[in-house]
Amino acid sequence: MRVAALVIMLAAVLGGCGEPDRPEPEPSLSDRLGAGDDAGFARALEPRRFAFPADHGPHPDYRNEWWYFTGNLAGADGRRFGYQLTLFRIALIPQAVQRASAWATRDVWMGHLAVSDAARAEHRESERFARGAAGLAGAQTEPLRIWLDDWVIASPDGQTWRLQAAAEDIAVDLELTALRAPTLQGDAGLSRKSAQPGNASYYYSITRLATRGEVRLGADRVGVAGLSWLDREWSTSALAEDQAGWDWFALQFEDGRDVMYYRLRRSDGTTDPMSSGSLLAGDGSRQTLNAAEVALTPLRWWRAEDGTDYPVAWLLALGDGPPLRVEAVFDDQRMDVSVRYWEGMVRVLDAAGAELLGRGYMELAGY
Repeated sequence: MRVAALVIMLAAVLGGCGEPDRPEPEPSLSDRLGAGDDAGFARALEPRRFAFPADHGPHPDYRNEWWYFTGNLAGADGRRFGYQLTLFRIALIPQAVQRASAWATRDVWMGHLAVSDAARAEHRESERFARGAAGLAGAQTEPLRIWLDDWVIASPDGQTWRLQAAAEDIAVDLELTALRAPTLQGDAGLSRKSAQPGNASYYYSITRLATRGEVRLGADRVGVAGLSWLDREWSTSALAEDQAGWDWFALQFEDGRDVMYYRLRRSDGTTDPMSSGSLLAGDGSRQTLNAAEVALTPLRWWRAEDGTDYPVAWLLALGDGPPLRVEAVFDDQRMDVSVRYWEGMVRVLDAAGAELLGRGYMELAGY
């Protein structure tokens, strides 16, 4: 479950020109991710056959999709960095209308870029929008290339990737190599978000990508190496009316295990039984995680300047295994963009907080 679809409602504003104003009152997540007017769009209704590398490319029959990279990297100078680069496609109408103008389009694109410096507890982010027209933004399958202006995700073979994106005070230029095959989330890639048919996405992850390159934060350019994670989803709707948001975790353990889990939160604060995830063993074998097998307990909250509270430390129990502590590397990693959410680097520790077991990324939406 990823925050990309939060912008579905904002996309309609971008059918014209300029930056969207934040709506007053702001629609709820269920408004943004509910079924809405989806006539003419494809729906994620049943498992499908995935084909790679073709499925790394666009799926224009669906209303929205995203390419979502995060990573934990070690600098050549000993510092630790996190990054996020995400490109989102949102369709305004099911079929393109034939027009003479080169600016005509059915798709709006949005990009988020962020870099975190753990040593300085510094997080910076950038956001941009573009029409899917006149070469400003788009996606192609052969060769695989997704772009928004000069923010580019490219892969010649689905195994190696190049990420390049720069804003005024942050940048990434990274080369990634997949260490694992794509993992199909949910039911063979069908990730159901509620009991209503079609409130689902097609969802896969590449949970380990060896990463090398450079990040820039302010005037500092640092050579880095580490691990990245790719999440890919496409869908037409996702949330039910009684769902308020989610807490998402992508965790890479030192012993070779990888965990993805999203907790869907109901409006009354309880966990929705459609919450789901997966545990990959070191040998690549996969175990599905359902809501009954995962326990999440907030341990500490951080309050943003606008008064929003985010749970930045958790006690996580997976089945019968020992409880783990998942905590933000530093608290203020909120994405202050059109739709605000918390997204940042985390550590995985034993329950006492004494032993480092892994690293990852966490997303907190709907608070």
